[in-house]
Amino acid sequence: MTGPRAASASYLKVKQHLKAGLAEGRWRPGQLMPSEAELVAQFGVSRMTVNRALRELQAEGLVERVQGVGTFAAQLHHVSSTLTIRDLHEEIEERGHRHDAQVLLQAREPASAAVARRLGVKPGAMVFHTLIVHRENGVALQCEDRYVNPAVAPDYLGVDFTRITPTRYLLQVAPIWDAEYVLSACPASPEEARLLDLAEGDACLVIERRTVFRGVPITWARLVHPGARYQIAGRFSP
Repeated sequence: MTGPRAASASYLKVKQHLKAGLAEGRWRPGQLMPSEAELVAQFGVSRMTVNRALRELQAEGLVERVQGVGTFAAQLHHVSSTLTIRDLHEEIEERGHRHDAQVLLQAREPASAAVARRLGVKPGAMVFHTLIVHRENGVALQCEDRYVNPAVAPDYLGVDFTRITPTRYLLQVAPIWDAEYVLSACPASPEEARLLDLAEGDACLVIERRTVFRGVPITWARLVHPGARYQIAGRFSP
């Protein structure tokens, strides 16, 4: 096979080789990966073909490229150029404020059909469930309703979540390989209003997020924030 189809097959071969190595942990986060010259020699392809494979892996958030230095395995909690999973505790401390958490529920319970679908388990299978209110300088900032796959984080229920957030703990035991999320504006339910010290029906920013490690769902969380107290900011460069 020659021509464009052969070039396409070659680039995909390089990309899948590197992606499989990352999934298997061959290169740990921050570790230097094979150089373009090494990949050219290994696969017998052009530098342009190798460069295309690396560009796509970078766009997917799986590698980081430093000009003149090389290609590095990305930190796995960095999902893409448009989404970074951050620890709320760290965000609050960066503002010079105090974070504290109130754990309202930390239990093992059967998965509903909706939770089972998101965690890739059978309905009725036992999963871990936590409900936590996070506060900034004593003011409620987030209501975190989270379900966790026990197969990925078997010690989850034994963790003191007043000392470490679920996000931080899960990033340590099961670095994220993939994530999906939905942002929406919703009125506060009666329970959310009570937990967040709002009036029922007040506007809230809601993030629903599911994360996956090497093809296995880790967690599904519904994160509810008072609309007047929380915002999402970022920077984009084409």
